[in-house]
Amino acid sequence: MSEPLATENLLGTYLRDRRGKLDPAALGFPSERRRTSGLRREEVAQRANISPTWYTWLEQGRGGAPSPDVLDRIARALMLTDIEREHLFLLGLGRPPEVRYRKNDDVTPRLQRVLDKLDPSPALIRTATWDVIGWNRAATVMLGDYGALPPHRRNVLRTIFLDPRARAVQYDWESVARHVVGAFRAEAARAGAAAAVEPLVDELCRLSPEFRTMWRDNDVRGAHGEAIKHIRHPTLGPLAFEYSVFAVDGRTDLSMVVYNPATPEDADKIRSMMERR
Repeated sequence: MSEPLATENLLGTYLRDRRGKLDPAALGFPSERRRTSGLRREEVAQRANISPTWYTWLEQGRGGAPSPDVLDRIARALMLTDIEREHLFLLGLGRPPEVRYRKNDDVTPRLQRVLDKLDPSPALIRTATWDVIGWNRAATVMLGDYGALPPHRRNVLRTIFLDPRARAVQYDWESVARHVVGAFRAEAARAGAAAAVEPLVDELCRLSPEFRTMWRDNDVRGAHGEAIKHIRHPTLGPLAFEYSVFAVDGRTDLSMVVYNPATPEDADKIRSMMERR
């Protein structure tokens, strides 16, 4: 009976493929007299500041599992994208890398078109620090004109705790505020943004005793999911929305929040108000 084939070294195959796609000349290495395209093993090791022998063993499936630090250095040496870096960790360690939060205030034209197509459902894009960076016309009508605010004030927590109008439209403001604080805490931690939210938390603790109390409760809530949200609009009266939160393209730093009118009548009210604006 023949012996089973050895398990393919997927990590080594991936590393060889990635280094084969890099341009040696662009990275300061001589490009002449190469039998194959891309970087040599010792050049990747040099860029990653690791032993050439250790890197060779990784490609050959020897030497045991690499450390997260080594994989991180190799990812930078191979100029991997975030998705490619995650795949490298999954192959090398069987788990994704720890989250690295990077502030990103850009909404792509494609994403803005998605928001616009959702009218008359108010929809917005928020960051892991709950800054609002994208919205549609329905959101402007129902939630407020974010475009009229300076960027640093386009924040969901600032609105909930510092804007009396946001308090007035809620039937149970305290319950809503507690959910917001718990979901914000969980989402910021998941995105690796705990340090990035400290200035906002410090500011709100100074300006809002209610926020300070809720924050110190250390409550954590689910940031994603679905629920029915009822509000008292100052012009349209009572409205109900199916409230949903979605990750954006698998990114941990952006979420899309959609308030879908719960009834055709509510949708008609929003359309009517949008037409008057």
